[in-house]
Amino acid sequence: MTNKEIKISFEEYSKIDDLNSVDKALCLEAIKALDNSHSPYSKFKVGAALRLQSGKIIYGSNQENVAYPSGLCAERVALFHWGANYPNDPIISMAVTAHTNDFQILAPITPCGSCLQVLAEYEKSQAKTIEVLLYCQNGAIWKTTGIQNFLPFLFFEERLK
Repeated sequence: MTNKEIKISFEEYSKIDDLNSVDKALCLEAIKALDNSHSPYSKFKVGAALRLQSGKIIYGSNQENVAYPSGLCAERVALFHWGANYPNDPIISMAVTAHTNDFQILAPITPCGSCLQVLAEYEKSQAKTIEVLLYCQNGAIWKTTGIQNFLPFLFFEERLK
């Protein structure tokens, strides 16, 4: 038997003003994306903003539906919009934030497994890692680069291409 260990790496910032101006601006764009969240059931708004190589910003927000699981997470809304409209303009970074009036969010929210799988495939297809900022408006910001820091055993089969 061999014992193996996987390590992940991320940076933690205590407040948005500790970020560089580009990352700070993207986090603020993710807040704008909250405005289009359709979350009447959970009342938990999630916003995502992608910064493309060209500088263009793409938005996504969670879209709920009374017929679960017909809704979609903010991250996949933004990523699928990119894939359908800008696949030749690589994604440089993504910021994700959340808000609810029901309680105070005190830590960054993380993408679900389905969103991570989509992020993994798009990162592989563009052959370039994506920087991810998880922004808690009342707390820390976590910053990492590359899907491997979220999903070290990601599913990807080259022969399916």
